[in-house]
Amino acid sequence: MNKFQEVQHHLALHSYHWLVTGAAGFIGSNLVEALLKLNQRVTGLDNFATGHRHNLEQVKDSVTEGAWMKFNFIEGDIRNPADCARACEGVDFVLHQAALGSVSRSIDNPALTNAVNIDGFLNMLVAARDAGVKRFVYAASSSTYGDHPALPKVEDRIGKPLSPYAVTKYVNELYADVFGRTYGTEAIGLRYFNVFGPRQDPHGAYAAVIPQWVSALIRNQPLRINGDGETSRDFCYIDNVVQANLLAATADKEAAGQVYNIALGDRTTLNQLYGMMRSLLAERYAHVAGHEPQYVDFRRGDVRHSQADIGKAAALLGYQPTHRIGEGLKQAMDWYVRNLPQ
Repeated sequence: MNKFQEVQHHLALHSYHWLVTGAAGFIGSNLVEALLKLNQRVTGLDNFATGHRHNLEQVKDSVTEGAWMKFNFIEGDIRNPADCARACEGVDFVLHQAALGSVSRSIDNPALTNAVNIDGFLNMLVAARDAGVKRFVYAASSSTYGDHPALPKVEDRIGKPLSPYAVTKYVNELYADVFGRTYGTEAIGLRYFNVFGPRQDPHGAYAAVIPQWVSALIRNQPLRINGDGETSRDFCYIDNVVQANLLAATADKEAAGQVYNIALGDRTTLNQLYGMMRSLLAERYAHVAGHEPQYVDFRRGDVRHSQADIGKAAALLGYQPTHRIGEGLKQAMDWYVRNLPQ
């Protein structure tokens, strides 16, 4: 039995109260589902700025009626301290996922990104401290590595931020560290690397690349690749992220007060990603085999290559990714084929 299996076994026998912020979002709704299936009591907080009610409906459909009865949803905003305090009442563990993502969105509207990602984060830290929660696990970001050129990325070596979004996620880490030193708040940051999977929104100007491309391929619409397609990323399937959150929440005290890379420790270029996706979808849609992408300008604020060293998460959290990119893409495709309007 590996560490994650031990944690799942423990949670199946012991019920705790969890708060998931951003509960109606992509990552948040997957966390809510996993926790409810483990017989946990869950409060969800979301303002539906980027999350969707249909994500929570899918969670409801995927769990038993008894499990769903253990879910309490609060429609609220992390920019409102009163909403944060209400959500943290009686909570053992906070999984803080609420944020405004997207490098390009932050470049277009840095003030809004700052208000949500810094002011909102601080509100949640204060509320968690005041409520006496056991552990505060938060979504950090690989964008924190900025212009540091070395690969793979190691947690204690970062460069200068390349976007307002990256600034906000680094400030989150600084605040979490200060709260640990000043108030004894046990916080753990998880630096996500390009997470993908079911419920990731394919719509909107700031949609992530994988769901956006799936939608374009299925509908035989133009698909744009920024730059020459040789930009590479460490794509991480959602199940690996769920595992990391539960491990971080229940890890030994020595693991707290730190940040961890959550990824595969691998690199895939955009051209390779496109080829894998086209091959998977060509089995279902004949027109996809002849689809060709359009290459456009590089995107502002983007790093050229990204790859994580996951040794620290493996050693201190027991993190062992279960899905490589091919396995994750296949499961994600199944979900998108079932759920995207044809």
